[in-house]
Amino acid sequence: MNTARRRFLQTVATAASLALPWLMPFALRADDWPQWRGPNRDGVCAETGLLQAFPADGLKVRWRVPVGWGFSSPVVAQGRVYLADSELMKPKARERLLCLDETTGKPLWTHSYDVAYEDWAFDATQEIGPVATPVVQNGKVFILGRVGHLFCLDARSGDVIWKKNLETEYQVKFAPGMPSPLIEGDLLILFVGGKPGACLVALNKETGQEVWKALEESLTFSSPIVVSSGGKKQLIVWTQESVTSLDPAAGTTWWRQRLLTSNDYAVSTPVFHKDRLLIGGMMFQMDSDKPAARVLWPASNVITRRIFSHTSTALVADDHVFSARSSGQLVCVDAKTGEQVWESDQVTDLKNGASIHMTLNGDSVLLFTNEGKLIRARLTSQGYQEISRAAVLEPTFPFGGRNVAWTAPAYANRCIFARSGKELICASLAAEP
Repeated sequence: MNTARRRFLQTVATAASLALPWLMPFALRADDWPQWRGPNRDGVCAETGLLQAFPADGLKVRWRVPVGWGFSSPVVAQGRVYLADSELMKPKARERLLCLDETTGKPLWTHSYDVAYEDWAFDATQEIGPVATPVVQNGKVFILGRVGHLFCLDARSGDVIWKKNLETEYQVKFAPGMPSPLIEGDLLILFVGGKPGACLVALNKETGQEVWKALEESLTFSSPIVVSSGGKKQLIVWTQESVTSLDPAAGTTWWRQRLLTSNDYAVSTPVFHKDRLLIGGMMFQMDSDKPAARVLWPASNVITRRIFSHTSTALVADDHVFSARSSGQLVCVDAKTGEQVWESDQVTDLKNGASIHMTLNGDSVLLFTNEGKLIRARLTSQGYQEISRAAVLEPTFPFGGRNVAWTAPAYANRCIFARSGKELICASLAAEP
């Protein structure tokens, strides 16, 4: 695999974590950001009181701390910020989970462990580290490393509650990406590409014991989701061979659409909205009476016709899809037909590897770009209306002749938390009273 392709395969994903106040019962705050793509894993920030127009001299930085390499997103819960990164000192490599005070950025604890990385990972241009975003629930934080190290930690102290080596148990290999785990009921569900028949593995979240495993298919970057449709809960996973819906409680298949997609194309998270399911750039109509689906568009399975972006997840609002193109344009597409309504070149640079992470907030959208900039804009069928933009951080990952920032940020308690390969920044988004 050439260097450019290898670098391109390191997209992120976002996630979460959680901390308990001393001797107090655990409870997430309403405005925390405890997992990949936010509280409901859907790319929505429900907070009010955020800046509409950003200050002319930039956002107020509350704190910034040095961190190691990786593409895992920061997560925020109960007054603490969690971030996975790596320390590389050839031939030794370690992955870490950092726990920081949300107000000051002060380190509270660090959990670290040795990992075996391939030689190319020590190249300073790679920024190799954890990709999966942690997930937190009921005082526990679950972290999944680059080569299958899985830990359940006490979110307050960092103590290990249980751990597993998925490389040993399920033949999980070092991969360009590792999708973010999710919690459904009593289960911790992992998309790890294991064998035999362990592409997906569900564990008891309290003990780490296997409950089910499913699919003999191949890993991608795409993090799975759980939706309710057709009277059932459905676990949606996008592998290199298919889009598959499973019963999240049992791991049995509800429906499967064969769809060959290499892992450098299968990056975005599935998006579910009003009985429609968007996979990359392919829209499915979900059956309202039973677990089933049919392709709405496009008519062709040619990969370039059914992928919007190699780096970013689309936003579906009402009857329109808004998505980045990998070359930097922002497009609006009719959700019913797939026909393009408009295209804008005003968001980020028009180069391969561009990313636009979109988060719905009220009647407008927060867009975080590969240039490390935050934009607030209104996206409608009439066009792109930019309200304000501000620089948040300096990109550090070299790709396509410039540095990029591919990691999706977290939004919590009227702040943005964004990371590069060198630092984690907390900046205020609070509107003046």
